[in-house]
Amino acid sequence: MAAASGSSHHSDSKLLVRFTCRGKKMPFKLYWTVVFFLFTLNRCFADDDHEMEEFLKREHSLSKPYQGVGSSGSSHWELMGDAMVTTEQVRLTPDMQSRQGAIWSRIPCHLKDWELQVHFKIHGQGKKNLNGDGLAIWYTKERMQKGPVFGNMDNFTGLGVFVDTYPNEEKHLERIFPFVLAMVGNGSISYDHELDGRPTELGGCNAMVRNLKHDTFLFIRYVRRRLTVMIDIDGQHEWRDCLDLPGVRLPQGYYFGASAITGDLSDNHDIISMKLYQLTVLRSKKEEEEEEEDVITIPSVDNMELIRLGQREEGMSGIAIFFTVLFSMLGCIFLIVIGLVVYSHWSENRRKRFY
Repeated sequence: MAAASGSSHHSDSKLLVRFTCRGKKMPFKLYWTVVFFLFTLNRCFADDDHEMEEFLKREHSLSKPYQGVGSSGSSHWELMGDAMVTTEQVRLTPDMQSRQGAIWSRIPCHLKDWELQVHFKIHGQGKKNLNGDGLAIWYTKERMQKGPVFGNMDNFTGLGVFVDTYPNEEKHLERIFPFVLAMVGNGSISYDHELDGRPTELGGCNAMVRNLKHDTFLFIRYVRRRLTVMIDIDGQHEWRDCLDLPGVRLPQGYYFGASAITGDLSDNHDIISMKLYQLTVLRSKKEEEEEEEDVITIPSVDNMELIRLGQREEGMSGIAIFFTVLFSMLGCIFLIVIGLVVYSHWSENRRKRFY
């Protein structure tokens, strides 16, 4: 967004140079008319982006040299399980079986609009589909709770964004792993491991993130109750869309964290940095009043049933679609044959009445 704004200012200045450097100077009134026009145009484009500004919140961010993390009670971050700090990363799990670890912020986040950029790395000795299980980024009411959901408790309250590296459900061949997906829990919704979280996912994308030589990043933005997830995993320093969903309701005052787990298969799951930015978004007076009246106390997603219906339709594999179409065609042919037989009997009986 900053790059787009910079290019806009750059093109505006070039345009002014063209107006003023063509042998004759532009009349004073016309010059300032052009300046005002370009300024207004630039403001319009800024309004489209809600004039967002971002500020790094150090108390909610994690970066090298990880001073005091895991050893000092004064640190803003706390380790759990098998997680350990090195000079280069926070290793949530080593490449060993049956391990789980996490790192959690000690300070609840009370920001209304925010953006989290996570620099992570997943690598290990296992070959494709012989590695697991993945890591998760959390914004939840609970913290420091061990459990089966990528090292965190099940039936959590808040947001989880998962980088799932192992396919538990073998029937759905169209989903390529590793896969990034998001889920919102209200304290009573369980994550379904056997179905790789499909029944409760908000959406996602495949992300080939294992054993890469370049850096990999995850981007989570929450603005005006809209959740956006993007990834940068190709080494091109470009964000790729993964999920963009309005109507996501997350309370303030929850904790950020990251966790990972291994089972019979394993990987190194590393967090290099987690940087949280406060976003300042201009709102109209009406929008502010509406948000003040509609205070969010329990995480939820608008129109969740429609989202699940769309996922069930998209979740059909190629083989399932083929057999569905095949049986539909056979059914139509069967009905046509029955119709022709009935019609021929009716025609024959009708002729007999006349003789």
